[in-house]
Amino acid sequence: MGHRQGWLDDPLGALIGAERVADFLARIYEREALVVAHGEPARFADLLSLDDVDRIVTSTDLREGQLDLADASRDLSRADYIDGGLIDRGAVAERHRAGATIILQQAHQHQPILARFCRALEHVFSAHVQTNIYLTPPNAQGFRTHFDNHDVFVIQISGEKLWRLYDMPVETPYRGEQYRSGEHATGELRQEFLLRAGDCAYVPRGLMHDAQTSGSEPSLHVTVGLITRTWADLMLEAVSEVALREKAFRRSLPPGFARAGFDRAAALAQLKGLIETASREVALDPALDLMIDTFIRSRAADNRAAISEASRPVLAEDRFCLRAHSPFRLAEDGEKTIVLIAPGGDLNFPIEARAGVERAISGAAFSVDDVIAEKPEALVLLLLAHGLIERV
Repeated sequence: MGHRQGWLDDPLGALIGAERVADFLARIYEREALVVAHGEPARFADLLSLDDVDRIVTSTDLREGQLDLADASRDLSRADYIDGGLIDRGAVAERHRAGATIILQQAHQHQPILARFCRALEHVFSAHVQTNIYLTPPNAQGFRTHFDNHDVFVIQISGEKLWRLYDMPVETPYRGEQYRSGEHATGELRQEFLLRAGDCAYVPRGLMHDAQTSGSEPSLHVTVGLITRTWADLMLEAVSEVALREKAFRRSLPPGFARAGFDRAAALAQLKGLIETASREVALDPALDLMIDTFIRSRAADNRAAISEASRPVLAEDRFCLRAHSPFRLAEDGEKTIVLIAPGGDLNFPIEARAGVERAISGAAFSVDDVIAEKPEALVLLLLAHGLIERV
C-alpha cells in the first residue's frame, strides 16, 4: 500500500482497514477477536522483513531480555543461549534450526519504522504500545495454549500461521494477572483461521489461543501489544485526590485491626461512609489530568533530525508545524509560568510566551515571524530539539 505515510495518517485503519475502525472501537475492542484477510501479501512489507530479523539477531549485541526462544514441544532455558548476559548468536541459530521460535522483545527499539508506528497507535489508544517479533520455523509452534494480559494485533509479515481461539476464562485480566496452567481452562475450540502475509488479527486479552506454522516456509509476524490504563486506575487516582481534601480518608485504620476478634462490622460501616463521601466529592479533571501527564511524560521524544540539523539556522522563510501524533498538554504553573508537558520532560515558559507557544502547537503551519515571544527563534529551536514541531 506504500504504507509508510498510511501508518501515520491512519495506523489502526492500516491494520484492519479504514472501513472497520468505527465498528471495531464501538463493538469489538476488548470483547471479541477480529480477523482481517486483506489479500495483499506485501501490505506490511515495509515494516519488517526476514532479512531485518537476520540482521538484528546476527549483527547486534543483544542482551538478556531482548531476545528469547520458545518451543511448545520442549522446555528451553535462557542458560541455553545466553553467555555472560549476552545472547549467543550461534546457539540461537542452532536452536532455531531445531524448531525454536525466535522472539525479539521490544522490537521497535531496533526498527525505526516500527517505533513510528507505535507512536501513531499510541495517539489512537492513549496507551503504551510495544512490538515483539516472532520468527517460527516450518512445522513448529512456539507456545502452548495460553492467554495474554494485554490486547494484541498480530501482523503477518511473511509465511503462514494457523491460529486457534478457545474460551475466555478471565475477561479483561489486569496487567499483572498471568495465565496459569491447570487453573485456567482452555475450553472449546471457537475459531480457527490461517493468517497469510498481509493479514492481521486482533486478539483481546484473556482469550485462550495457540498458533503454529503452516506450510513449508517460516512464519514471521509482529505482535503489537496495547498496555492500557483502566477505570480502576482512574478511580484510585480520583480517590487519592479526594483524600488530599478530606481528612477522614487520611486517618489510620483502627488499632488492633490485624488481631482476631476485630470488629469488622464497624469497619465496614466506616468504609461505606467513606465511599459515599468519595462519590460526592470525586472530581474527574484532576485525576484524569494526572494520568494524562504521566502518560505523556513516559513517552520518548520523537525528535528525528534534531541532531543532524542542530546547526541549521532558523530563517524567516522556513515553515514549521506540530509533529504528527506528538502528545502534549499545556498547563499553568502559578501566575507567571506555563508548562508544556511533553515526552521526556516538561518545558517551562514565562506567561508572556503563551500566545507564541499556543501558535506553535496549534497544528497550523507557521514561520518564526508568526510566533509572539521575546525570543521567537529560541522558542522554535527549543520545540524542534524536543520533537514537538518539525520543518515542513
